[in-house]
Amino acid sequence: MPATTDSLAPQLQENAAAATDDGAEPRPSSRQWLADLGTHARPLVLAAIAAGLVAAVATIVQLGLIAWTIDQAITHSRALPDLYPAIAGIIVAIAVRTLAQIAKDTAAASASQTVRQEVRKQLAQSWQHKGPNGMDSDSPATHASEWLEQVEALDGYYARFMPQMLLSVLVPVMILLVVFPLDYIAGGFLLLSAPLIPLFMALVGMGAERLNQQHFETLGRLSGHFLDQLRGILTLQLFNQTEHATRDVREVSDAYRRTNMKTLRIAFLSSAVLEFFASVAIAVIAIYIGFGLLGYINFGPSASLTLFTGLFVLMLAPEFFQPLRQLSQYYHDRAAALGAAEQLISRLQPVTNTPSPTATRQTEVPEALSNQVAIEDVTVAFSGRGNVLSSINLAIPRGSVIGLAGPSGSGKSTLLNLIAGFQQPTQGRVTVFGAQPGSNRFGWLGQEPYLYHGSWAENLRLVAPEASDASLLAALDEVGLRERVDAAPTGLHAPLFESGAALSGGQARRLSLARVLLSDYDLVLLDEPTAGLDEHSEKMIINALQTLADGQRTLIFSSHHAAMLAFADRVYQLNEGRLDNA
Repeated sequence: MPATTDSLAPQLQENAAAATDDGAEPRPSSRQWLADLGTHARPLVLAAIAAGLVAAVATIVQLGLIAWTIDQAITHSRALPDLYPAIAGIIVAIAVRTLAQIAKDTAAASASQTVRQEVRKQLAQSWQHKGPNGMDSDSPATHASEWLEQVEALDGYYARFMPQMLLSVLVPVMILLVVFPLDYIAGGFLLLSAPLIPLFMALVGMGAERLNQQHFETLGRLSGHFLDQLRGILTLQLFNQTEHATRDVREVSDAYRRTNMKTLRIAFLSSAVLEFFASVAIAVIAIYIGFGLLGYINFGPSASLTLFTGLFVLMLAPEFFQPLRQLSQYYHDRAAALGAAEQLISRLQPVTNTPSPTATRQTEVPEALSNQVAIEDVTVAFSGRGNVLSSINLAIPRGSVIGLAGPSGSGKSTLLNLIAGFQQPTQGRVTVFGAQPGSNRFGWLGQEPYLYHGSWAENLRLVAPEASDASLLAALDEVGLRERVDAAPTGLHAPLFESGAALSGGQARRLSLARVLLSDYDLVLLDEPTAGLDEHSEKMIINALQTLADGQRTLIFSSHHAAMLAFADRVYQLNEGRLDNA
């Protein structure tokens, strides 16, 4: 498939947490990572908190005016016209409260969106750094789970929990400052009950974080397991293993269900704890005010308790606990974010904590290398395999057609991955037209071309969004697929299935090559483009590549086939990781 990259992620350490001897930063905790991400949206979070405080002030004013209006109407028998200013004030306070709440929700949602965009950007950089070979180590469903479920799990943390965490402290303090001058006994009841709620929430939250980590781990395994079974459904049917596969999916799904239910139990428990203590505290205050107004309590401020004071305090009591109630509701968002963060950190750690040497290295590239692909004294070693490439030196002028030959395991694919930027050398340097590999767009055609569920036109326009139908048909004609499209009732809009299920291997590879023909890449890399193809498909691919070889594009490919190698301007032979002229 054509691979497009905008920037090259630098060579990064695989385990930053363990590599403290060479100066690498240790792996951050989930809490620290979430806090660092929050700096990208700090102004929006502060704006949400400020709007929340405005809404709280408006609420206090509204309740005070309501209590005063009722007291004046009942105790002092004031006429309704005399109460119009207070009623107007209540309406204004409600309007201000509503507008402030809208502003708070808008700012909080924008903060969450900013953070999620940043995480997805880092994920894309991580995937780009790993390249196709590195991505194969994880199931596509796992990557989809990271991009969707795990990133979306951060939404509630920044949109709801972070602003509410500060509001749950500031708003109750504001209410206490209002209540204590009115009745310090009622204020004392509120003050004594408040610490119990976050204490029990913290105890409950310790288990919630661990369960949410299990939740996302199980979800990733379930997604990958289900996708693998779905892709191999035909093979399972041929070997009469569908019942066994169904049982496996059922068992994994049941494990996910159990983890989910445990998480929900924790969420319900935290809410129940808060509601219990809040209800008890409000009930105690209501009893105190009721007995005080009836004259049964005569000590302290209760002797001078009025309808206005009692009603105002009683209405403020639920508002005192409301921020804590909301924090309890959002505490599950915190646990979900911590669980997702634990999974995302392991993916993003190499990208986020390692400084990029790309910019400094580019300034070191001599101008003489700007018109060639240069491989200078490159060695690549893999753990357990030793050197796959040893002291490779190669200069490929722009516009050349270069073939790489050699037995399987000789390093051909590794050399192509180096030029693409998918693999970093253990030592030495690779530059592509004076830039770091992968810093410019290039075409890539592997043995397993990428096709997604859509039409022929949509798959072709993946690299050329503005291409006309005529251009698409011309590219298909070059690779011998025009007749297949013309035979379809809807032509270019005929559907294609994921991985080209309705096409043969040769047709899928030719369709991917048609995308390269539509592009304007200066560099095209091909890994065994004719492997496993019949003679007709091989001939069609070679003919199409001859069209690409216009003296402007640089084509570098690996192959075992003599017909393919004969097409190259020059062939290099790889033997046990060393390069010789063929």
